[in-house]
Amino acid sequence: MENIEESSPLRITPTVRALSSALRGKRENVPDASEGRGDRIFPDPEKLWFKESSAKNLRNRDFLSPTTMLHTLYADGQVPPAVMSRVLSLHGSGVLPVAGGEVMGEGLRVRVDRTAAFRAVLAGGATEYLTPSGQRQGCVVINCPALHPKPNTPTPDTLTLGQLRTVLLADHMGALLRRQGFSVSYCPMLPEDSDIITFLRTLGLDWPTAPANCTNEEREEKVQELLENSPYRERETERGRRTSGGGVGGGGRKAEEGENEGALRINLKRVFQEEGLLGYDPSLGTCTVHRDSVSHLAQLDAATADCTVAMATALHVTSCQDEFRQQQIAMLWRASGATHTQRHLVCGPVKTPGSHLTAAQYLQLRRGQMKEASEMKYGDQVEGQTWDDIIKVMTSATVRFELLSTVHTSPVTLDVQREGSVSTKGPRGGVFVMYNCARLHTLFDSYERGVGKGLYPEIPDGSELDFSALKEEGEWLLLFNYLIPFSELLDQSGQAIDCEGGGARVNIKTEQICKFLVSLSKDFSSYYNRVHVLGEPLPHLFNQMFCRLYLLRALRELYHSALDTLNLPPIRQL
Repeated sequence: MENIEESSPLRITPTVRALSSALRGKRENVPDASEGRGDRIFPDPEKLWFKESSAKNLRNRDFLSPTTMLHTLYADGQVPPAVMSRVLSLHGSGVLPVAGGEVMGEGLRVRVDRTAAFRAVLAGGATEYLTPSGQRQGCVVINCPALHPKPNTPTPDTLTLGQLRTVLLADHMGALLRRQGFSVSYCPMLPEDSDIITFLRTLGLDWPTAPANCTNEEREEKVQELLENSPYRERETERGRRTSGGGVGGGGRKAEEGENEGALRINLKRVFQEEGLLGYDPSLGTCTVHRDSVSHLAQLDAATADCTVAMATALHVTSCQDEFRQQQIAMLWRASGATHTQRHLVCGPVKTPGSHLTAAQYLQLRRGQMKEASEMKYGDQVEGQTWDDIIKVMTSATVRFELLSTVHTSPVTLDVQREGSVSTKGPRGGVFVMYNCARLHTLFDSYERGVGKGLYPEIPDGSELDFSALKEEGEWLLLFNYLIPFSELLDQSGQAIDCEGGGARVNIKTEQICKFLVSLSKDFSSYYNRVHVLGEPLPHLFNQMFCRLYLLRALRELYHSALDTLNLPPIRQL
């Protein structure tokens, strides 16, 4: 049966909500809502149903309402016929078509009309499944404290691995938020042609630059003046009554005896207390304003000056070691009169047992290992500009997946022993992902060569295909677990940014794109190794081949879309 509304991309969340609504109905019509049990507790609609994901369970069901939930709603867990009828006739915008359902030991399980779903997603090219489900508006400034001068601009040899993690995460967040419609800018601007810019470009990061001789003196003077006139400035008469919080930019929480007599000091604790800002360290006290702090604030002011909306969100992506100092900077900015929302995305440390590497040494190590592994696998052909470009991208992918696949608040532990090598095969993160992306390109190159030789006809329009030919469980798994949910996965970071309250810290599932790509690559690799997509050039086999090509073409674009959020270009051949 097909009950898909026209021009409505299928989504998981609307389907779960519609299933929950169908199962709950109106409360007053729920049988045995209070008889013999007192007031019945009604579960959260979002928890009534669960989307299946494992290959084993997807053989029997696509959505499940567990027995415990059925008992919460109905006496003895028996689903009334009228309710079952509502579930089986489910429809609505974005709702997946239902083919059938039954109550078994584990609960009420529902199967999706897979042929209709394949047609709905693939026939039109799947473009609407590769972008966020909705567009947002707003201006986000992504601030990376690791790149600010202290007092000099950092270099690849002074950048720590923990700081590199924050830079890569800032870059990833910017790409994600731009996809959702936000206007995104980065802070600070770095001197063009500096060593740090060259290093970041080697990793594929396009960080904003300014001419080497560019100064921000006028804006710094303005910030200094605003702080001097701030209502939170501590006057000489208050010195004896305050508890020092150290200097911002001075590297410590406590000021030395007799430090900076007559210096500009701001009471940061008053800032967050009087303005009702939650989540700031209670030990923030009165601090001395240093030159690099003023420079930092001037950069933030410059980054927000071009925002098209009055209120911007500043997302400070910082390491846990630098979090306290960045909270000081945030409160100083507030004390200077800035009213923008500020959120802190804090990263755990990067550990390298038995070694101590700078960011430059780490990249050099991984590049050498990648070249060695490629030469072992591909031999003498690993030479020339093409292979240099491939090794550069594969190294960048390795670094990103190593540093971004872990929940951002958790530590990352790297194996950087020189005898350890980067594998070019097996489910090992970035290399594995890029390899499987390349396999898709190779497949379509082979198909195009077959067309050129007259073995295969051109791919017809999707409306001419019978998608019931897609019967492999692996094909449904790729559609249901990856193509359909991807747009909602893209939405999550924007929803976290929009969330009101919750304190200074923001926790975003920044690891999900990397994990999504690794999981996709495992399932695609399993399918690709099992199924011969380009079969014998026989007319009666063409429909199934074309349906599979439609699916794999959508997967190829899915790889491109996901890799784009990591600023990784796809590898087209290996």
